[in-house]
Amino acid sequence: MFKKDNKLNQWLWKWHFIAGIISLPFVILLAVTGGIYLFKDTYEAPKQAHIKVVEVEGKAMSYQEQWQLAKPSLHKAPNTMVIPTEANQATAFTSGMFSHKNSVYVNPYKGEVTGHISPKDSNMHTVRKLHGELLLGKFGTKIVELIASWLFVLIITGIYVFWPSKKEGIKGFFRVRFKQGKRILFRDLHAVFGFWISVLLLMTLAGGMPWTDVFGDSFKWVQGVTNTGFPKTWDARGLKSNVDGNAISLDEMVTLAKAIDLKGEVSIGLPKDENGVYSIFNTTFDLGAQKRFHFDQYSGKQLANHNWEDVGILMRGRMWFMAFHQGQFGTWNWILMIAVAILLAFIAMAALISYLKRKPAKKWGTPKVPAQFKVGYGVMALIVLLGIVFPLFGISVLVIAFVEYFRNRNKKKTSTGLDIK
Repeated sequence: MFKKDNKLNQWLWKWHFIAGIISLPFVILLAVTGGIYLFKDTYEAPKQAHIKVVEVEGKAMSYQEQWQLAKPSLHKAPNTMVIPTEANQATAFTSGMFSHKNSVYVNPYKGEVTGHISPKDSNMHTVRKLHGELLLGKFGTKIVELIASWLFVLIITGIYVFWPSKKEGIKGFFRVRFKQGKRILFRDLHAVFGFWISVLLLMTLAGGMPWTDVFGDSFKWVQGVTNTGFPKTWDARGLKSNVDGNAISLDEMVTLAKAIDLKGEVSIGLPKDENGVYSIFNTTFDLGAQKRFHFDQYSGKQLANHNWEDVGILMRGRMWFMAFHQGQFGTWNWILMIAVAILLAFIAMAALISYLKRKPAKKWGTPKVPAQFKVGYGVMALIVLLGIVFPLFGISVLVIAFVEYFRNRNKKKTSTGLDIK
């Protein structure tokens, strides 16, 4: 146990309060929508079954024929085909990426399109947009980023403020006072549960930040400058086939992909034009097992291949935290994220109840800080560092500092004027 500085504790408590007031309603919204979105696959599976599942009857068409059948059903030529793993699966051909992704499914036995699936047409896409941008587009994304940035401050200051004194000892990490009124009870529930999931919350936040605009773009810039992102040819950029004779059929590439025996969902990247290349890659959340192979579409010659080890360290870290954020590492991760979402909503509500129980009438109840207290260089360095890493947080701190400065200045002028009178 370390001895806390009481004045610093009061100052951090004030900032914890400010961070909480700014972020509280949004935290509850993010926790609820994030928890709902974790059920995406379970929710969508029965709704999409009539498109993805077919009856096995007769001989299946070749993949080459299915590719030709899929082309007119998409606005843009398909760039990927997912290799079915079961005989009753329709073959998926996809164009576009992310929210612009559009997949068409082909019944290989009847030679017909069973339907289209696009993420933006799903109710879960609306939930995701609410979670990531409050349904306000780029402006909403920046609000969410600002709130997430303040959450880091909320967690860091909360850990310090909650940390038990030497007198309380280890028991202070678990103490919930049930017999001292509702304000104390909900304060303790907020503090104890908040402390014990603080590391998980920081990890979850780290997984969400790469999707943001300002921090996310800055992170990508650092990746580019330090060469710690994906290899340039990870997505076949810059690779070209040597146009010579007839192209290899899609069926031959599927046979090759099955021989490579990759883990997870295996896809074939389709040539965009006569100079394009074939790619074989897998999607698996055993990230270390991800591999990519690129081939000349005429000769079948391998042009490049990549393992997960070829991916830069910042990108590997980024992808790990993003997958963790979405509960994609298996049942344990999914259950853990559900628990985090529930507990985050709970501790936010507990904080609100405790605050309303202690809040003076017609006042915010902002904690007071001793007038003579001066922030140490270490704390200031931490604030500056957070302001650089999270630019929107830095800007908001400057705004608050200016408001406080002019407010205090006006108070001094007012008090001076009263003294003269």
